[in-house]
Amino acid sequence: MSIYESIASDDSRRHLKLRSPVTLEATGELICANADDVILAIGKARAAQPAWARTRLQERAAIIERALQVVLERQDEIIDTVVAETGKCRTDAMSMEVFSVADQLCYYAKNAEKFLKPRKRKVHGLLGLMKQLRIVYKPLGVVGLITPWNGPFVLVMNQAAQAILAGNTVVAKGSEVTPYSAKLAEDIFKQAGLPDGVLQVLLGDGETGAAIVNGGVDKVSFTGSVATGRKVAEACARQLIPVTLELGGNDAMIVCADADLDRAADGAWVGSCMNTGHYCCGTERIYVVKEVYGEFLRLVLEKGKSLRQGQQHGWNEDIGAVFWDRQMSIIEAHVDDARNKGATIHMGGRRNPNLAGLYYEPTVITEVDNSMDIMILETFGPILCIQKVDSEKEALALANDSEFGLNGNVWTQDKEKGYQLASSLDTGACSVNDMAVSYGIPAAPFGGKKNSGVGQVNGKKGVRGYCHEMPIVIDRFGGKMQNGYPYDTKSAEGMKKLMHFLWIKTPIGKWLS
Repeated sequence: MSIYESIASDDSRRHLKLRSPVTLEATGELICANADDVILAIGKARAAQPAWARTRLQERAAIIERALQVVLERQDEIIDTVVAETGKCRTDAMSMEVFSVADQLCYYAKNAEKFLKPRKRKVHGLLGLMKQLRIVYKPLGVVGLITPWNGPFVLVMNQAAQAILAGNTVVAKGSEVTPYSAKLAEDIFKQAGLPDGVLQVLLGDGETGAAIVNGGVDKVSFTGSVATGRKVAEACARQLIPVTLELGGNDAMIVCADADLDRAADGAWVGSCMNTGHYCCGTERIYVVKEVYGEFLRLVLEKGKSLRQGQQHGWNEDIGAVFWDRQMSIIEAHVDDARNKGATIHMGGRRNPNLAGLYYEPTVITEVDNSMDIMILETFGPILCIQKVDSEKEALALANDSEFGLNGNVWTQDKEKGYQLASSLDTGACSVNDMAVSYGIPAAPFGGKKNSGVGQVNGKKGVRGYCHEMPIVIDRFGGKMQNGYPYDTKSAEGMKKLMHFLWIKTPIGKWLS
């Protein structure tokens, strides 16, 4: 039974029946925005953008600060909406969808003016004696924002806040799996005083998203699958508009012989199972050196016995439902493939037989290798795949032997060794002695390498990524234009002599650089 399915309608819009991942019961009907709706929304955003771009940054930041207060006031509603649509445990909903959003809104409201303030840059060389360079950050215009079902509120709020602080207007679409969690973002910003048309969150499916991408926006920010990300990139390339893509991951965890094994075992569980394993930088491969492999596995299995699943536990639930039936099919297929190829299932490895909805038991698998789908593809589920290795060198080689490169984590009590191993991972980011926390640090640019994405979001770079960085060159003193027409032999000889003086005869050219 699908979480959403098409139903007949008597209008031009697609209608979907929605179901709860917890009970599989019908929860309502989604009417998807069609191409005409998208055109209207982009037109409204285009009309609103010039006035919004003229507002002072302090005014924009004040709205973001008010949005923070609204989020805190409405946090129970946000959690209830997200949990109803995803089935994630309430603590994950609070940490990812409320605390993280509040922290990011606070950070960007405080720092946006500093990030986007026009600045002077030194002009090097001889030209610096005559010219000044200033950098102005100009909004791109209308941004298309497409976000997935695993972080349905946070991913809209975070990127929308950055884009609108930069002076853009935004037309966004969340997943059809979690439409009303995404829609909350528009409601909250409106309550905070955001002018009409600056942020619109459309309800819709993949066709709605495609209409946004091809609808004449000035940039697209997409988070989702590799396959869809390629289509988005191709569409943006045809239109010659910028795009950032945050795609899938298959992150590795390296456990060194000197690691704090108790802490590492905790990190393995949280890194693999937070948000039911549905987050792009979740731990999917765990490489443990042979000297501590047995003890690490013992600790992991011991800690796994106490994990609780199901909404009957309330705030004490550890691992929630699988959000989408299509993801459940992928998880089951990957585990079956590993089992059939000789992997050992120590715990879990099946749907939870005691719960009616889309619950997959927390699972520990060993004797895994790169012949198995679960080690080379993105599984996106509550599964620990643990592989014994002879050395840290072998662990590093296996970790880098992946088509993905989003995040990773290294566990050792030697800080310098941890730093060296982390910097050797071919990933967008890495943590030492923690699961992937880089997205939770707003100052850290976030993005993947290889099939994990293109470009980076968050931090100063992310906010500026919603702008055109425009250089303006100004005379220092005025006067006659240099090297103007007409050209002649005398001026050419003069240029040769100047170059010889600057970079051969004297060090002045290097000194001025």
